[in-house]
Amino acid sequence: MEEFICSVEFLRGAADVIARVSSEAGGIREYRGGTAGAVIDQVINDLQEEFESAPVA
Repeated sequence: MEEFICSVEFLRGAADVIARVSSEAGGIREYRGGTAGAVIDQVINDLQEEFESAPVA
């Protein structure tokens, strides 16, 4: 059985990289940074915290 966990979208703006993350627990949020690596690190850290504290079904 598959279950929606999250959706992550990466975009390149004029001066920065943008990530849009959507999850049932965290809702929709946006991250911005000067490099893709910086934004990916932000997304990883946030999702790791979210899923570590989520109850196991």
